Amino acid sequence: MANILVIEDEVTLAKNIARYFEKLNHTVAIVHDGPAGVEAAKRTMPEVAIVDYQLPGLDGIEVIRALHANDDQVRIVMVTGHASVPMAIDAMKAGSFDLLTKPVALASLRSVVDRALAESGNRKALDYYQRRQASEAGLEALLGESAVMRALRDLVRTLALSEPTDRSPVAPILVLGETGAGKELVARACHFAGRRAQAPFVEINCAALPAHLMEGELFGYEKGAFTDAQTRKIGLIEAADGGTLFLDEIGELDLALQAKLLRVLENLRVRRLGAVQDRVVNVRVVAATNRDLDELVAAGKFRSDLLYRLRVFQIHIPPLRARGADVLLLARRFIEQFAARYAKAAPTLDDSAVQALQQHPWPGNVRELRNVIERTVLLGTAAQLSAADLGLVAAAPAPGRNAETASALSATQSLEALERQHLIAALQQTGWNVTKAARALEISRDTLRYRIEKHGLRP
Repeated sequence: MANILVIEDEVTLAKNIARYFEKLNHTVAIVHDGPAGVEAAKRTMPEVAIVDYQLPGLDGIEVIRALHANDDQVRIVMVTGHASVPMAIDAMKAGSFDLLTKPVALASLRSVVDRALAESGNRKALDYYQRRQASEAGLEALLGESAVMRALRDLVRTLALSEPTDRSPVAPILVLGETGAGKELVARACHFAGRRAQAPFVEINCAALPAHLMEGELFGYEKGAFTDAQTRKIGLIEAADGGTLFLDEIGELDLALQAKLLRVLENLRVRRLGAVQDRVVNVRVVAATNRDLDELVAAGKFRSDLLYRLRVFQIHIPPLRARGADVLLLARRFIEQFAARYAKAAPTLDDSAVQALQQHPWPGNVRELRNVIERTVLLGTAAQLSAADLGLVAAAPAPGRNAETASALSATQSLEALERQHLIAALQQTGWNVTKAARALEISRDTLRYRIEKHGLRP
């Protein structure tokens, strides 16, 4: 139960209050003057303090200020025999949760204390989840000791702290990278590693909703703005005021909405559907995509002016295959996490597993690695994981080449060139049937289509 501090100079009333709340299994301390109350609060750190207005040494308003200076989470209930509107205003300004007049009904006092404890519990829970989210989403979440990851963390740290000193719009950040590379983690790090960490982080997938619904989600609407607008709705841009708005899959955003988003980025004003006035917002936009936005601009599917505005700051996340030993670091971290989640002993990796992890091309990047490790830990029973346990299929040499030729190619050509040749071989073998080629390569059709576009392949 809770710690309650009673600061009341009427000895009988103080004892009655203490006896009442002790029967409810609370721990209660009593003091009879202002200075003693402040010192007792420092020792006991109460969740709720019941404070009389007229106290020896310090009056109730001064005591409230001192209690809040010691602990801003404490909830204070003031009691007085001479209540007035100015007094109530002063008490609320000082930080009083509520004010009751004497004679105090203990049942009424209990009701107020219960509400104060409920609010205190909700605040502590919210603080806990905010701290946990921040700890799991800051720079520490960008695991890796490779040179490219150290450079990435340095860049994110610099951008997260970049805020204009005047009232000009904060520059957006564009995050680029392959599917599963960790674009959302980088976006969260840009928020939680900077000055906006205590403000909202709001995210939306631009490919998740059709254009007419996406507009309402982003900008909000007034009651009656359209047929189904039965109530007013705050848009996500407004909800992120003071913080960060993360727009995932920005390449899928409708052209008309792109124009509206550009206006927000330029002047920090947003207008709800059906409204006649703009609202000023202070929001940083972090956008992410695995598409080539320059190609989309050339195809008329993305606004060039929005692209130029979005990539004032640009972050490119390296694919997992370019991160060297980070694969093993991440694999071992995931093993620890999933072993703890499923209450199992954390297995180790044998030499064959290490080799398989290092040689696999990881087309799905960190997400694919994470899924492989979760499946292996959940289903595995051995204390040591082998390549067979991981179930990774080695990339086959391109048709028409023997193993020696493939080995020579791997030693002399870049990974990009090898990937291109492997894709061409698979597509030619299936008559450029994307579905069959994706099945043969054991990747999704979307991943294959992205790689076809990436390498500029044509039948």
